[in-house]
Amino acid sequence: MTPLPRPRPAGAARRRRGVLRILAALPLASVAMVPLGAMAAFSDRPITLVVPFPAGGAADIMARTLALQLGAVLGQQVIVDNRGGGGGSLAAEFVARAKPDGLTLMLGTMGTHAINPALYPRLRYDPVADFTPISLTHITPRVLLVHADVPARSVAEFKALAQAQPGKLTYGSAGNGSSSHLSGALFESLANVDLTHVPYRGSAPLVTDLLAGRIDCTFDSYSVYEEHIRNGRVRALAVTSRTRMAALPQIPTLAESGLAGYEVSNWLGVFAPAGTPPALVRTLNEATRQAMRHEDTRRQLLALGIEPTTSTPEAFAALLRDDIPRWAQLVKTSGAQIE
Repeated sequence: MTPLPRPRPAGAARRRRGVLRILAALPLASVAMVPLGAMAAFSDRPITLVVPFPAGGAADIMARTLALQLGAVLGQQVIVDNRGGGGGSLAAEFVARAKPDGLTLMLGTMGTHAINPALYPRLRYDPVADFTPISLTHITPRVLLVHADVPARSVAEFKALAQAQPGKLTYGSAGNGSSSHLSGALFESLANVDLTHVPYRGSAPLVTDLLAGRIDCTFDSYSVYEEHIRNGRVRALAVTSRTRMAALPQIPTLAESGLAGYEVSNWLGVFAPAGTPPALVRTLNEATRQAMRHEDTRRQLLALGIEPTTSTPEAFAALLRDDIPRWAQLVKTSGAQIE
């Protein structure tokens, strides 16, 4: 298999009700800690935070938490607008065409801004030219998970099993070109194994089939499987991030497990339309950094395998410029494409 690039950390919808309830409680726990009116409102009109996911998933609830915190920091209302579809491209296109006045923002992802340009040949937005990065907000590493019946308790054992049965072991993903698909493709390359990819339409059917043993493994978010790891229905072999996950400190990274250079994490961050005035970018960046700074929120997100983070606009832009060619090469080698 052609060697693949090694993406750097760059974020997974939580389907189980228990975790969604925890996430849903975050705004109530954390917004009270934000000093109301800490920054002067720059408009008397509400800000719209466009989210490229349907309502109700973990990413949507993270967005609503952020919206409430931003609103408290800025002293003005922040409304969440869910615009799912097209792998997030519909939401991105909408924001790319919006007026650059700070009143329309997007919670973009590694998928919408780094993967989609290579995945969709007729994408109707430019992830660099059409947007102004504000700040990173969340990083969500993935976990290599196997069904309990798979006879492997380490990456080395799983690798040996796959090498002994080329093409027999299956890995599921949330769809062709999804970060879970590309995480698996990178694993195949670095581990020199041949797995059979099984794409699904989103994560819900993927979870169902892994729990039922209809597929052997996946590279998915910890929060989706927290309960199932605990009760032994699935087994976590490794995490995809550079360092170990706070929620799974006993589980090694893939790099620690012998796959040198394996480092993949999904990221989320706030974008504004291109042309947003620099002074407004600074205001939004500082507000986002304040909104993500609260210890109760950070602690609860970390327990779910979600790393709250922030950045300067310049560092976020540099990450995006670095990620786009890396993922483009990985998409090309994997053969993934959506018409």
